[in-house]
Amino acid sequence: MTETSSATAGGSTANAPGTGTVGGRLAGKACVITGAAHGIGRAVAELFAREGAMVVAADLDEDGLRRLAERLPQAVTTVVGDVSRDEDARRMISAAVERHGRLDVLVANAGVIPLSEITDAGAEDWDHVMAIDGRGMFLTCKYAIEAMAPADDGSGGGGGAIVCVSSISGVAGQRGQAVYGPAKFVASGLTKHLAVEWADRGIRVNAVAPGTITTERVARLRDEPGGAEYLADIEQLHPMRRLGAPREVAAAVLFLASDEASFITGAVLPVDGGYLAQ
Repeated sequence: MTETSSATAGGSTANAPGTGTVGGRLAGKACVITGAAHGIGRAVAELFAREGAMVVAADLDEDGLRRLAERLPQAVTTVVGDVSRDEDARRMISAAVERHGRLDVLVANAGVIPLSEITDAGAEDWDHVMAIDGRGMFLTCKYAIEAMAPADDGSGGGGGAIVCVSSISGVAGQRGQAVYGPAKFVASGLTKHLAVEWADRGIRVNAVAPGTITTERVARLRDEPGGAEYLADIEQLHPMRRLGAPREVAAAVLFLASDEASFITGAVLPVDGGYLAQ
């Protein structure tokens, strides 16, 4: 795993605290976003940067992180790593603390989205998805809470906000998601348990549950066998009769991460065009 600042091509120069945009809903807050190179994660990173956050962007895709850093309005710390690896997850969180002295927000977004019925999936498929979508979310939340929790001696930790990216598949059943759906139930369940466990220490834990969103992965479905038909069908299952955009999910994540949601914890907010309301 490597860490870089967008201000340097290959070094580990730290961003100075307070380099976020003056003003904004996350002004001066140190924020870690996993799975930041693409899709919803990238949209969140871009929006957070515009709102003044000091962004630590983490992903396995080093080239994708480089392209993201080039798009942001100020320097960003990038961390290349795998959330399912204990040492990588720990260093994603440590990067914020080392660069900015604290962690204020974690967006636990990294995940994979395989589509298969249970008869087409094997134990290795289950283990792969659970390692990233389940174990990876557990590890990043664990180390984020350790960084956010107030220390007994007052030496650090002042609370914070965690936003887990779940799914409509983590709230209700869907066809063809025998592996992915249960992993997203992990995200929804972890959100509620951690919210109760850490509320009295100033740490809020919420989740968003997106419907089908036009990420790069979803766009590729149109070129896969049966993919176009699947997308046409799933679009009609959303009462708004369209798919969502990554920026629409990012807006909900921003709200839950911001001080505007100061009395909200344990919520799983659908961003789904009405899918779960049916």
